Amino acid sequence: MNNNQLKNQYLLATPSIKDPLFASSLVYVCEHNEEGCMGVVINHLSDQTLQTLFQSLEIECPHPHIQQLPVFIGGPVNLQQGFVLHTAEAEWERTLKVSDEISLTSSKDILQDIAQDNGPAQFLVMLGFSGWSGGQLEEELQHNSWLTAPSSLEITFHPDIDHKWQMAFDTLGFDLDTLSPTTGNA
Repeated sequence: MNNNQLKNQYLLATPSIKDPLFASSLVYVCEHNEEGCMGVVINHLSDQTLQTLFQSLEIECPHPHIQQLPVFIGGPVNLQQGFVLHTAEAEWERTLKVSDEISLTSSKDILQDIAQDNGPAQFLVMLGFSGWSGGQLEEELQHNSWLTAPSSLEITFHPDIDHKWQMAFDTLGFDLDTLSPTTGNA
């Protein structure tokens, strides 16, 4: 598999994934190389709002519409670490440019800007990330645990969180019922 072949793509959990952490997950892939893969789940909400996160980090936020925004569970790895997946019009202290349109930032300065309504145009705040060691994701793909689909800003930042997975799946153009968890790859 080429370096970063899946970078800036979606991974869609198939029904064969029974792990509740990943069932029905839509993962945005931020990095993919021979050492492994790193992404963030963009459709699983935590029970926190940004206000909860701001309070724990002692960040003042005078904007109620920002305080009430949800915090996502980006994956089971490093749940105490915050990440912001955002449009790439600016960079902060620790920003990884994933594509021309999307970046991932893991430094507190972006949260301070978001709290003051000076952050990126579109963003998702999450705790934790999803990670695979070298070859692990490729093996899971061979076992039909995941489908891959091209990412889009529209789906990534869509406000209807419960329908993001279906929206991404619909871009593939086939019926999920035709996918068997026991079928091999052609």
